[in-house]
Amino acid sequence: MSGTQKTPEEPIIFAPKTYQYGKFKIGDHELLPSPIDQFSKWFKEAQEKKLDLPECTTLSTAELPSGRISSRVVLLKELDHKGFIVYSNLDTSRKIQDLKTNKHAALNFFWKDLQRQVRVEGIVEFVDYETSSRYYKTRPRGSKIGAWASPQTTVISGREELNERYQKFEEKFKDVADDEIPCPEKWGGIRVVPLEVEMWQGGKSRLHDRFVYRREKITDDKWELVRLAP
Repeated sequence: MSGTQKTPEEPIIFAPKTYQYGKFKIGDHELLPSPIDQFSKWFKEAQEKKLDLPECTTLSTAELPSGRISSRVVLLKELDHKGFIVYSNLDTSRKIQDLKTNKHAALNFFWKDLQRQVRVEGIVEFVDYETSSRYYKTRPRGSKIGAWASPQTTVISGREELNERYQKFEEKFKDVADDEIPCPEKWGGIRVVPLEVEMWQGGKSRLHDRFVYRREKITDDKWELVRLAP
């Protein structure tokens, strides 16, 4: 080791004021046997507290063989007994390109005011067209047309091109009632079927409560529940 001590480079951002946790705790026997049931319970509590967009989540995917990871914020639109469903362009989006090479994905929810975090790791499967159409019908008219118009993630010349594409489909559906605009074949739901779900509760002195549900296969009915060190 050299006797000359190197001076660290001056950072652009350094040590923002620490946010302190400690509102709640999780006891060793408080969680429900099913992670789907436990997530649903926490999600309803977030809704009851009127948190902004409790359905907001970060979806991460990874392309193979490079292993390059991409993340984006999306909205959870459905939870069923199998897993967590979000919607996307199924043709050109980055997430879909990743999933063509690697079916593993992760979700991360963070509810700051409850000092809670939920991590989900699992296998992605595509929902059927009927399920996608059921949700699509709930979207505002503009969002329905937007799903037709946008070649998501592809390079475009500018905003004008996007506006022209939108106007093209607006004209196409001008005489079609809102609930009769069909769901595009290229657009639909992806379900993250969990292999691991972590329920995280912030704790004082960073001694967080971390409980993880685990199973080996998405077809397994039984979950192992363990506590992790923070």
